[in-house]
Amino acid sequence: MSEPTDRSRRRAAVLGSPIAHSLSPVLHRAAYAELGLADWSYERFEVDEAALPDFLAGLGPEWAGLSLTMPLKRAVIPLLDSVTETAASVEAVNTVVLTEDGRRTGDNTDVPGMVAALREHGVESVESAAVLGAGATASSALAALARICTGEITAYVRSAARAAEMRQWGERLGVEVRTADWADAARALRAPLVIATTPAGTTDALAAALPERPATLFDVLYEPWPTALAARWSAYGGAVVSGLDLLVHQAVIQVEQMTGRTPAPLAAMRQAGERALAAR
Repeated sequence: MSEPTDRSRRRAAVLGSPIAHSLSPVLHRAAYAELGLADWSYERFEVDEAALPDFLAGLGPEWAGLSLTMPLKRAVIPLLDSVTETAASVEAVNTVVLTEDGRRTGDNTDVPGMVAALREHGVESVESAAVLGAGATASSALAALARICTGEITAYVRSAARAAEMRQWGERLGVEVRTADWADAARALRAPLVIATTPAGTTDALAAALPERPATLFDVLYEPWPTALAARWSAYGGAVVSGLDLLVHQAVIQVEQMTGRTPAPLAAMRQAGERALAAR
């Protein structure tokens, strides 16, 4: 007969592959400390798609939630009992909330995290926007823009296949998406809101094409930071929202969902993330 589980101890973790450089443990542990949740722990586990089913099957009632990064955001969906409308709209789950009876609910906090990060910088609504890139983060960007953009969204992409994908996402999310070739990406910089979803170094060459009075740049990268484009944008007096802003805001929602405590300590979590990045 197995020993009873200590119900006062709660566990959470981030899963993915690779996972070693994830900032999620830093952010969540900072929240637990600020909230006085001494019996809560948050770890990281290297888990790929093949190992995910067995990992989930082995979780006990002490588990409260999981954060998911690549390559698990889509692979986890068939293993869940339910997913929220937001997660279903982008076919990506980055948060799993677990109940003691074993029920698994998937959500996507990247989308509302983007909206919250923009709101914190004074961007409540825009008449048009540009998206640089067409990967998984770009679909989350479109979902966020569906909530705040009243007009056309232009996505700058490198291939016809990517262009078709972005238009399909737009139709699915109920937003008007026009696509343009990456060779014309400098035109994006004049939009009221530019969301850069590309890997490190991809937008560096665009910095030289910045207009004199740029509006708002949301660059989803946080390491290395600032990117060449973000640094030039800031120097020209434009507003810049960083990947750390996104990471912190989506983690705030995760903490609230997993612990049931609101509001999560945004300032303490951001400070912990800034210190961790500075130490690297």
